[in-house]
Amino acid sequence: MAKVIAVNISEKKGEMKHPIEKGLFKEEHGLIGDAHAGNWHRQVSLLGNESIEKMKKMGSKGLCVGNFAENLTTEGLVLYELPVGTKLKIGETTMEVTQIGKECHMGCAIREQVGDCIMPREGIFTKVLTGGYIKAGDDIEII
Repeated sequence: MAKVIAVNISEKKGEMKHPIEKGLFKEEHGLIGDAHAGNWHRQVSLLGNESIEKMKKMGSKGLCVGNFAENLTTEGLVLYELPVGTKLKIGETTMEVTQIGKECHMGCAIREQVGDCIMPREGIFTKVLTGGYIKAGDDIEII
């Protein structure tokens, strides 16, 4: 069963995010208080813990949830294999996958600190269709 292992937030774009106990996700907006939230197609970012583990095996030290600026760190689901348009039930929310990966911008704090960023290759983005709370331990269901 796929699940959320962390909810992460940051006040500025291009920064590592820090975990919070639970997040309020607003329809057509994203995580309340997060720099990436807004009325666009990349409201929420997700990255699998499996991807973080790949980076650790490549020699990156001290990595933890939020280091790649993901809002939701997950496990048990190969996120980047989900087709755009896939709908997910996560905690109290419903989301739709809008993009797989992204271009990494120049001057990315994550790339500078970690040496590489796996988010552009294996992270995904969603928009919030139905708002609500998400916390660590919540199930992720493909609907």
